[in-house]
Amino acid sequence: MSRLPFYLIVGLLLVLGVGTSLHRHIQLEVPWTPGEQRLVWEVEAVVDFTALGSPVRVDLALPSHQRGYRILTENTASPGYGLSFLQDETGRRAQWSIREAAGSQQLYYSVRLQVTEDRRRQNIRPPALRDISWERPYDTAAANVIERAWARSADPYTFARELIHELSGERQGENARLLLTQFERSPLVVRLLNEAGVPAREVSGLLLDDGRRRQTLTPWIQVFENDESWTLFDPMTGAQGQPENLLLWETGGRAVLEVQGGTNSRVTFSMLSRSQPAAAAVRSQLADDTLLNFSIHSLPLEEQALFQTILLIPIGALVVVFLRILVGIKTSGTFMPVLIALAFIQTTLLTGLIGFLLIVSVGLVIRNYLSYLNLLLVARVSAVIITVIAIISIFSVLSYRVGLNAGLTITFFPMIILAWTIERMSILWEEEGPKQVLIQGGGSLVTAVLAYLAMNNPWIRHITFNFLGVQLIIMAMILLIGNYTGYRLLELRRFKPVTED
Repeated sequence: MSRLPFYLIVGLLLVLGVGTSLHRHIQLEVPWTPGEQRLVWEVEAVVDFTALGSPVRVDLALPSHQRGYRILTENTASPGYGLSFLQDETGRRAQWSIREAAGSQQLYYSVRLQVTEDRRRQNIRPPALRDISWERPYDTAAANVIERAWARSADPYTFARELIHELSGERQGENARLLLTQFERSPLVVRLLNEAGVPAREVSGLLLDDGRRRQTLTPWIQVFENDESWTLFDPMTGAQGQPENLLLWETGGRAVLEVQGGTNSRVTFSMLSRSQPAAAAVRSQLADDTLLNFSIHSLPLEEQALFQTILLIPIGALVVVFLRILVGIKTSGTFMPVLIALAFIQTTLLTGLIGFLLIVSVGLVIRNYLSYLNLLLVARVSAVIITVIAIISIFSVLSYRVGLNAGLTITFFPMIILAWTIERMSILWEEEGPKQVLIQGGGSLVTAVLAYLAMNNPWIRHITFNFLGVQLIIMAMILLIGNYTGYRLLELRRFKPVTED
């Protein structure tokens, strides 16, 4: 029979598992390790103005997801004001409104931004070129400045840089000084670029510096080379490129702050940086995952804690499959060690081992007595289950009375599984002797301990919970191991005499 369909299924599982895991790491920046830290900036904008006792409407430009930064949370404080978040082709804005206000007013907006590793440039449509009209004698001065910068340039970027140099420093001539008496520097650069046919606009950015207060936005010139390529220029120095600590606050070419019904308006910014675990930094984004970005984080916290344990079971199953098929360890029951390992996670390893040995030992003694009563299987197993419950109850009470609170966690053991384990070991004792009981019981304990060590590893717990594609990879590995039909490692002892000869 052809094995091609089998290997196609295994390959598909591996590709899907690796692909979804890489997507979550690259696109959503979910970390591979639980201890990774992310830099998070907390920025607060304070809007101050004086209301005139009439209806007031305040529009404030807001930042958006951009190169190097991702918005985690937003909050506002505006008692008595109505608030709406608006978005159009020019960007996002917060709009406060109130029917009547008088005197000094303060509105607050705060945002938490995570510094990301995504440095891909945003696709922003260039602005339409405007018809520029100049009054005399500014038209002649503008034409002279454009001509001088154009002769020293080779493309839109170099032209913008040379144009800024013409307006500042030693190269500033009489024409440039005349223009600067009529226009602000940043709007003037944009006007000159548009006059020369280069798409450009003025944007506002915030230079992030830890612990700074009452900062203002700085103007930058966004110059487009084509529909997909653009860069920023400092209108004061002509420096090209976006600094690492620059957060673009307004990129639509509109005013950052517009106040109707008030005077003396201004907006200032305070900022603070801190590090926090990467998993916590992206939790709010994961909670809004779509079907393509499926995540357990969208569930309530109680269910998340439950699934964090459930998703460890495939790891234990992989350990059992490896030890039974490749190593050849015998266990009492196929996946009983996995359930015992889950109990160890709740009880800690030492407490779990002592409790397991005590329960099974006492249970075997009582089961040995029940065998003399010649009960039917169902009644006998039911009696063993009740006995296990009684043993656990007695041990819990005794441990509490002597001050060993760790003994109370013994209740996490799966009682039905323990009852069947005692029943199987008792039958095995009767049919094949105590040696096989020790072999299978010891094998079960060794497997349970190894499964516990794998399942309780912080890195594995993090990976299984945050990358569901790992479950597909585990499935593929189990299928591959299940296809193995060769000798087990423990069976190779039979060939020892051959090697000695």
